[in-house]
Amino acid sequence: MPNLEARDQPADSRGFAAVAVRDRGKTTVIFRIKATQPERTQDHAPLTARLRLAANSIRLTLYHLAEEEAAHGRAVLFAPVYIGAGAIFWFTAGADPPPQTVFAALLIFAVSFFLKQEAGRVLRHLLLAGMLLSAGMALAQCETWRASTVMLDSAVTTTITGRIERREADDKGRWRYVVAIEATEKPAIRRPPERVTIFVRKQPQPFELGDRIQGRARLTPPAGPALPGLNDFAFSAYFDGIGANGFAYGMPTLLSPASDVAEGSVLDKADIWLAGLRSSIGDRIRTLLPGDTGAFAASLVTDERRAISEDTTEALRTSGLAHIIAISGLNMALSAGIFYVGLRYGLSLFFGVAQAWPTKKIAAFGALITVTAYYLISGFGVSAERAFIMMAIMLVAVLFDRPSISLRNVALSAIVILILSPSQALGPSFQMSYSATLALVSGYSLWTRRRHRESVHSRFQLMRPLLFISRFFGGILSTSFIGGASTAIFSIEHFHRLATYGLVANLAAMPVVSFVVMPFGMAATLLMPFGIDAPFWQVTGAGLDVVIIIAKTVAAWGGNIPFGRLPVWLFPTIIAGFLLMTLLRTWLRHTGALLIIASVAIVALSPDARKSDLIISEDGTLVALLRNGAFTTNREKPPDFIFEQWQRALAITEQHPPLLLPPDNQLPKINKSDTHRRLSSDEQTAVRKAMDAALDNAGDGGFACQKREWCVAILDNGDMLVTIENAAYLAPACDTANIVVTPIRLRLDRCRSGARLFTGATLRRTGSIEMDLSADKPTTTTAFQALVRPWNMHRAYDWRSGTFGAPIAPVSPVSDNGE
Repeated sequence: MPNLEARDQPADSRGFAAVAVRDRGKTTVIFRIKATQPERTQDHAPLTARLRLAANSIRLTLYHLAEEEAAHGRAVLFAPVYIGAGAIFWFTAGADPPPQTVFAALLIFAVSFFLKQEAGRVLRHLLLAGMLLSAGMALAQCETWRASTVMLDSAVTTTITGRIERREADDKGRWRYVVAIEATEKPAIRRPPERVTIFVRKQPQPFELGDRIQGRARLTPPAGPALPGLNDFAFSAYFDGIGANGFAYGMPTLLSPASDVAEGSVLDKADIWLAGLRSSIGDRIRTLLPGDTGAFAASLVTDERRAISEDTTEALRTSGLAHIIAISGLNMALSAGIFYVGLRYGLSLFFGVAQAWPTKKIAAFGALITVTAYYLISGFGVSAERAFIMMAIMLVAVLFDRPSISLRNVALSAIVILILSPSQALGPSFQMSYSATLALVSGYSLWTRRRHRESVHSRFQLMRPLLFISRFFGGILSTSFIGGASTAIFSIEHFHRLATYGLVANLAAMPVVSFVVMPFGMAATLLMPFGIDAPFWQVTGAGLDVVIIIAKTVAAWGGNIPFGRLPVWLFPTIIAGFLLMTLLRTWLRHTGALLIIASVAIVALSPDARKSDLIISEDGTLVALLRNGAFTTNREKPPDFIFEQWQRALAITEQHPPLLLPPDNQLPKINKSDTHRRLSSDEQTAVRKAMDAALDNAGDGGFACQKREWCVAILDNGDMLVTIENAAYLAPACDTANIVVTPIRLRLDRCRSGARLFTGATLRRTGSIEMDLSADKPTTTTAFQALVRPWNMHRAYDWRSGTFGAPIAPVSPVSDNGE
């Protein structure tokens, strides 16, 4: 019997009492709420007094439950939540919070937390939360300082000289290289990025890692949000150290091979050696298993996914099997589990070894070495890093006789990752991985707390195989359902779609992955140095062929439900509810479910949010009107990268191309080289008349275009929109239209006639634009409000003056008469 000592506390002035129970030196405070009876009966008590009494009861009940949660050690599980929330607040702020304020707040909360040792648990938890929130902000600031990536300010064609650090093949036969820039010329870039990615087409033999190359390339800055509020690709590029993307013109010249390189630190050489090993493994697999099968197999080992065709990748996404191609917790768990179970079973065959040695710890240590090697050849991807840390912590827990599957281990791994790279807290990979892990481990904890009785059928020898099969598929069914449900909101928020048949696809594919693909793939990788890996890769490839067939079959059923952008408040609200459900132990966790249900109900019962009427891409090349549930665009074939994001975010797939007008001999002939030629008065008049006449042919709300010259359309509010691809048409466009859009980077921001002007220069500062024309005055929403964060400051850089924030002239260089 435990040594318990009870001590009653006197009732306070409001009539509530508490009982303190001491158990072997550890004190747990449990409140027993008793309301003293008022002098008059409850029936005659004033309403305000009864409400006050009920409020006090609720408050103290919540206080008691919070104390009970803290007594179970649940408070520590919120540590990564607070660190991540602080990092997210810092990254999403409009400007960099002052570092001195952040570090001062961290110091104040830390000192207060350690000085208030005798304070109540609730107060200490609040101080801990403030300290960890400040720590998250400080870590975000430090990571930003550490990255210090130089981002290319504008698109440029230049000759680059650099050294190849990474390479990867894609499904179109191109090679994607990460190049460390040493020099640029013709022209020399004033602020050259340190690293760029370039694609090289039609290269029969790829460059080796460490080769120095030189070639002509077109470089562009990382893309911003396709629509306000969508993913900013420059953010992830900044923390990945990539300052520009582009492609090479022709074949770059090899200046010196990697073997001639003598400089560089030991870590740099080790990194190049590991990258070369990874690349050679991928090449070996793709040689033995050509096509999507080999690309799929290589992605499971080296995390090189670009070689998988777009059709197969889309089928995997639609069917909910895309998580297989990423080196994530599933791959690490299967590899560690297969090695752990296999080694432990092998050692158990030797009676003396099994009796004299701790085979469980030996197997755990071997599995730890296995996942470490797996991580080293995986290319240090974000998902692989996260999965490795989680699995390493679990295996180390086995070595120290601690529970391997616990929420504490999940929280510890999240803390380690957030300390190393807090920017991952904003990424969908981090969020989806930990949401699935939290849900599965929390569900496992609930399941283990329940009392289970062995089925009577297990007494019969013939029923045991059936029970094993039913439990195996039941485990796959439950884990697939829990994992899919826990990541649904993240899939909707980040990718604007939900795979409805993912449960069926996982139920069919996961046995193949677990019993065929991963075991034989691991054996093939281990046997590769000896050259006897081919038969095992063939079996692995056969299993992957089955997975691809399952993915394409399920994808053909449809079921990929599109979702538009969610209300801003919905995503964090559901995340808060999800965290309460998974991290709490008492019935307080049910408040998380109520919060989620209430949030979803509010959105379902609320009227649909109005969509914008006019959308302009960040470079001004693509303009779309939203009418009758369809896009009306100024281009026949919009660029896929931008337009597909528009379709997903707005849940609209239908597109109406523009009406192409026949060539008009009355219009002036302007070459691309004559972008700044000024039209004469007669030429301007001819262009204006042609634009007015084109509106009559545009039809109901569509664009009418002179191909590669200009397009016109009438907006819902009666205004006229003109898009031009040559600055020579600026004067007649400004005279005719109310809104003018051009991708040309003109140093002005409005027409002299008063028409609104969006140019490549202004859009570079604002990013993509949405306009709502329903009100008397159009409402404009821009992707960027201010260019003051390190990952978007390059948009405000002026290469002519070498400064940031150079103003754009607010006047037109062309008068109404063309002079």
